[in-house]
Amino acid sequence: MGLGLNGGGLACARFLAERGALVTVTDTKDEAALAQSMAALEGLGIRYVLGRHEMADFEGADLVVKNPAVRPDSPYLKAAKAVETDLSLFLRLSSSPLIAVTGSKGKSTVSTAIYRGLLGGGRRAFLGGNIAVSPLGFLDQTGPETPVVLELSSWQLADMRGMGVLRPKVALLTSIMPDHMNRYSSMEEYVADKRLIYADQGGDCFTLCNRDEDWGRSFAAETGGSVLWYSDRDEGLAGAWLEGTAPKPRGFYRPAPGAPAEEILGSELLVPGAHQRKNLLAAALALRAFGVEAAAIREALSSFPGVEHRLEFFAEAGGVRWYNDSAATIPQAVGAALRSFEEPVVLVTGGTDKNIDFEKARAEYRRASALVLLAGSGTEKLRPLLDADALAYSGPYAELGAAVEEAARLAKPGSVVLLSPGCTSFGMFLHEFDRGARFKETVRAMLERGAPASRA
Repeated sequence: MGLGLNGGGLACARFLAERGALVTVTDTKDEAALAQSMAALEGLGIRYVLGRHEMADFEGADLVVKNPAVRPDSPYLKAAKAVETDLSLFLRLSSSPLIAVTGSKGKSTVSTAIYRGLLGGGRRAFLGGNIAVSPLGFLDQTGPETPVVLELSSWQLADMRGMGVLRPKVALLTSIMPDHMNRYSSMEEYVADKRLIYADQGGDCFTLCNRDEDWGRSFAAETGGSVLWYSDRDEGLAGAWLEGTAPKPRGFYRPAPGAPAEEILGSELLVPGAHQRKNLLAAALALRAFGVEAAAIREALSSFPGVEHRLEFFAEAGGVRWYNDSAATIPQAVGAALRSFEEPVVLVTGGTDKNIDFEKARAEYRRASALVLLAGSGTEKLRPLLDADALAYSGPYAELGAAVEEAARLAKPGSVVLLSPGCTSFGMFLHEFDRGARFKETVRAMLERGAPASRA
């Protein structure tokens, strides 16, 4: 149920069909929208029901595998004999030790950094989950000696509630912020799904919590796992902390209060920003908890380039650096991105609303030297706040190329142009990855033609 465009449904359909299942793929999108995914499944004998769902398909199936975006209260799912997800199937079938990561922001960076650290420590490892890689695609290569890192969204966690299939050796929770408020009735309901990451952990597992947030302290108070903290400062507790002169403090670790400290994160990193340094500290702590040596962690994370669509540096011309932060889908993430730069920032922002409150982050937009708005319902909520704060902006632009050219005209040598939308991508784009990819393509094409002259 839900083939989608990001690969998860595709990998699941392939996995089942190749093992002899009679597979029906049903999606409310039509054949034109799903053509690329369907082409990748050609020759597997899959039956398609597109542009709609048929109740008889759900009533007659032995098993329904749902896409995380499908609401669990769907009447079609209620008619099913059994409901699984690609993740629950993987967890039932794989014997690999798990490092699981969830949170509102930073989870993709942390998950990928952990994966890079495992490889750097000489281990064979895999990365999957919400990072647009279904773990079913590498199931046959996993085993007791092959760790798997899973990035898990709140929806993916909710789908596994009560199944008893998720028991990570290391569970890490990144920063918690308001998100997906168009799907949840409250922050408490949203965070309740995040809590499922450690619901089945025992004392032989580790739960890694952010000491600097109330949510992190609440997770630590209820988990059955052994708690390790990560923090901006040393409080003498078990875990990791940052120490030294900003903007390049180092990261240290101790396994228990009073134990000697080890350096697990060096001062020189490729990724910009204090929030990214905190993310890499959390990743380093997860690696150390999993048994990777401190020196190997330092070396692997010092060369970590970051993750696509998350403060991704991808072009430079005329003294202007271009960054793609398309995964910033809430206003607070825009603020974190802006704080990552000392240079003047031309901010390309806005998009579709998902019931997000811009009020709490409105002051962050003052950090930009210039604002270029993309059209969308979220932008229309933001504009009155910018007007009230007397912040000038260009747009909104309903065409990405026009927004990119305006940003290039506003940029001066020594400045940064940053796409950090603070909104969801639907409307102009298929999803946030499509938005980031098209932004990079548009910028590169413009630079090849010759960017418009910047304004004096």
